[in-house]
Amino acid sequence: TVVAVVLAVRAVWRMVAVIRLGQPDPSRFVGKSVRLRRMLAETFGHTRMLKWSVVGAAHWFVMVAFIVLSLLVLEAYFEVVDPHAGLPIVGGWAVYGLATEVIGVFGLAGIAVLITIRLVNRPTRPAGRSRFTGSTMWQGYFVEWVIVAVLVCGFVIRGFKTATGHMPWPAWAAPVSHALGDLLPASEAGLSIVAAVKIVVSMTWLITIATNLTMGVAWHRFAAFVNIFFKRDPARPAGSGLGAVKPMTSGGKLLDFEEADPDKDQFGVAAVEQFSWKGLLDFTTCTECGRCQSQCPAWNTGKPLSPKLLILSLRDHAYAKAPYLLADTNSDHSTVDALALAEAQRPLIGGADEQGVIDPDVLWSCTTCGACVEQCPVDIEHVDHIVDMRRYQVLIESAFPSEAGVMLRNLENKGNPWGAPPNTREDWTKTLDFDIKRADAETKFEYLYWVGCAAAFEDRAKKTARAVATLLHQAGVDFAILGEGETCTGDPARRLGNEFVFQMLAAQNVETLTEANVTKIVASCPHCFNTLANEYPQLGLTNVHVVHHTQLLADLVTTGKLTPVQPLPGTITYHDPCYLGRHNRVFTPPRQLLTTTTATGITEMPRNQERSFCCGAGGARMWMEERIGKRINTERVDEALHTGATTIAVSCPFCHTMINDGVTGKGANDHVEVVDVATVLLRSVKAEA
Repeated sequence: TVVAVVLAVRAVWRMVAVIRLGQPDPSRFVGKSVRLRRMLAETFGHTRMLKWSVVGAAHWFVMVAFIVLSLLVLEAYFEVVDPHAGLPIVGGWAVYGLATEVIGVFGLAGIAVLITIRLVNRPTRPAGRSRFTGSTMWQGYFVEWVIVAVLVCGFVIRGFKTATGHMPWPAWAAPVSHALGDLLPASEAGLSIVAAVKIVVSMTWLITIATNLTMGVAWHRFAAFVNIFFKRDPARPAGSGLGAVKPMTSGGKLLDFEEADPDKDQFGVAAVEQFSWKGLLDFTTCTECGRCQSQCPAWNTGKPLSPKLLILSLRDHAYAKAPYLLADTNSDHSTVDALALAEAQRPLIGGADEQGVIDPDVLWSCTTCGACVEQCPVDIEHVDHIVDMRRYQVLIESAFPSEAGVMLRNLENKGNPWGAPPNTREDWTKTLDFDIKRADAETKFEYLYWVGCAAAFEDRAKKTARAVATLLHQAGVDFAILGEGETCTGDPARRLGNEFVFQMLAAQNVETLTEANVTKIVASCPHCFNTLANEYPQLGLTNVHVVHHTQLLADLVTTGKLTPVQPLPGTITYHDPCYLGRHNRVFTPPRQLLTTTTATGITEMPRNQERSFCCGAGGARMWMEERIGKRINTERVDEALHTGATTIAVSCPFCHTMINDGVTGKGANDHVEVVDVATVLLRSVKAEA
């Protein structure tokens, strides 16, 4: 026990030292009361774990059993010396006996479920890709069987107490223990021996994890409380790493590009110690459960990216490099372990020949869909870390897929990713039979319709823009557009890693919106919607209410300003865009609109709402070739076609393009239509005439 405690204290000390190597992040200490409430809700309420109900329920009982195990192990120290002894004060209470008995029974049932799930989903199984692929399996089995051993020892000890007549509680308070006592001999020596075994097993577990600092499957039960407390935005109803991307900082302060010096300031992340201390805590906390991996569109289509394996690679690298980083900076590092010196020489991003920690194909496979962040039970912020690494690659190394460079040049020169002439932004309005106001300082209007680049320049998306404008006009909504005054929000640039271009575009748009006295915005593109609502406030656009067009249209239908009268024929399925659904929790309005316009209702795909499968266009992937594995949009289209729906409804221009291309590639475009929710509504409303 003494050895175990000394090693555990040393391990925690070293772990804290590694985490403190990270950069400052003062924002993590704001709103402590909100953080505390969220942490208690997520841990003891298991609000995130219970998204997978069976696993979540089993894990809750195991967690509670583990907490109680500390009392039972403490009790064993009394029992190993004196078979008659127990915990002082509470040890004789029948309610204590009942509570621990129930927790022990359900804890055993819970751990049996978790062991079974791990065995059924083992990486070596013949079919499918396991969420445990890449996890350190022996550590998982070790932790699980230690819990089984300690709980079983607890029941055996109580059985011996019953057999020897030392059981302090009646049968109703400890029915399992009493039943076991009927089978065991009356042996006080047996009781003390089992108590000793329980102590040895428990201390073996503590010594094992104390000598394995990267054993996240064990350490997460301590680190998770801290990691959840310090999540980026505890007020968000879902993953705090969703919505806005973490602002670019240097030394814990927001980076001002007008004053920034590349020789002094940090531009993204080039080395593991340049992550914030919360990033290093993220890496430490990963429990290797693989939920993120199971939901990742890149991993599911044969790409090299696994959010779990990325985090584990960063964790292992951080702890392997730590002796070098923690050494006296004035020394020549001659006393540092050779392995740590070798680890320090590895580039953070690099191919196999460069011995990079993260392969470039891994970094650029991410669509920033947020499925990993959504599923992570300990609030690891994968997308933020990926974008931070991209920032350095783009801004300093200029190392990124070449086709993305064309998109960036178009943004800088033309203000849109397609490179279309800015004076054609209003061409989509030419076929409308009504006029639309142009927003400026003198014009009064209620809503600014943010059209977005896709709807202004891409033919299929133009239909959506015309449908939205027509519906708003029919409903009597007082709206205006910026026309040529609108430019790209900068979403693709920011998620690619080019924060400079993002801030240049964003500053221009914020100035334009402020001058036009905009107070309400309706956007058709979820990426524009997310950027305007969640990221522009970082740059000074405050007190502006931003909605997606499905939200406004659903409200107009609810209030009777629009009335669908003719149900559309056929069956329909709906694809949730990542940046509308998962990132911003807009699930109901699109479904309300589709339900009111169809006779058969919506045939949902298996992966929907917060578990929706990405179309493959996010994270600037819209402008990058997909050369590895199966195309993500093809995977999603396969799922949509499997529903048998004749219409696939979308509410994002990127999704429209990707899903439509997938349908065409499958040769199904002659009997399956891809259409925006606004167009579906317009067809139903127009039937009134």
